[in-house]
Amino acid sequence: MIIQENVPMCKHTSFKVGGAARYFVKAESINDIKDAIQFTQKQALPSFILGKGTNLLVSDSGFNGVIIQLGKFFSEIMNLGNGKICAKGATPLARLARYSINESLAGIHKLAGIPGSLGGAIYMNAGAYGQDISQTCIEVETIDAAGNLHTRTASECNFGYRHSVFQELATSRENAETIISATFQLTPAGGFGKTANDLENEMQECMTKRRNSQPLSMPNAGSTFKRLDAGAVETPTQIAPGYYIEQAGLKGYRIGGAEVSRVHANFIVNAGNATAADIKALSEYIQKAVADKFGIQLQREIILVGEF
Repeated sequence: MIIQENVPMCKHTSFKVGGAARYFVKAESINDIKDAIQFTQKQALPSFILGKGTNLLVSDSGFNGVIIQLGKFFSEIMNLGNGKICAKGATPLARLARYSINESLAGIHKLAGIPGSLGGAIYMNAGAYGQDISQTCIEVETIDAAGNLHTRTASECNFGYRHSVFQELATSRENAETIISATFQLTPAGGFGKTANDLENEMQECMTKRRNSQPLSMPNAGSTFKRLDAGAVETPTQIAPGYYIEQAGLKGYRIGGAEVSRVHANFIVNAGNATAADIKALSEYIQKAVADKFGIQLQREIILVGEF
């Protein structure tokens, strides 16, 4: 286990902002995770499990706690046969999707463009283009704050839209669990009358849509707000937050270096020298403007870390 002090989180997040973490731990084994948990408890500090840093905003004042990141040991993928794949928590979702295509297995191939780790994807029940993690996940292995291993079935994960039981557990330091691995039951492409090339084409089509509709050239953390259960009174079936943000005239609106993307209104981008405070303030301004104009409340999808 490697412990570093005062590590700037701007180097570990897709927004490219955030102050320093008091401690930064890289875990390369289950024992490392146990040691990191014990270190956290000994220091009497909060902890946060970091994936690829693509769906969070770290405070400008940093995080007075312990950031734990899973190392290369936790990025293995194993084909268990009969359509089952097991991947460890630090595996990039893009690599897992590519692996499934190479094995001619369908079910997660459209998730290739999501720039996060498997652990983060499980935590958030990530999804795109009609696929999400919960549709094929059958089992999740975790380690709790006492160092005990757990195996949960998909139903025990309480998956919902951008939700899992691990978010609920994370609200308490004693109950928080680190996602070690997940197992998926995928379907041979032939079962859909398709080939690996067909899966490749579908994946590439999704990637093209993403490139054409999202501000991938600017630092961002993906969708800022969650999809709505129902829209405004006049447009009840319109559930895309970007629609209401754009209709409120906010595309291109800036606070400091933070900007509502001109490409996709549900993205806040770091347009240059943005601070975490700028980004948070802009997200709150958007929420108020949309609430005032349409009477609906947008909920942030991005996780805030540290004191704001």
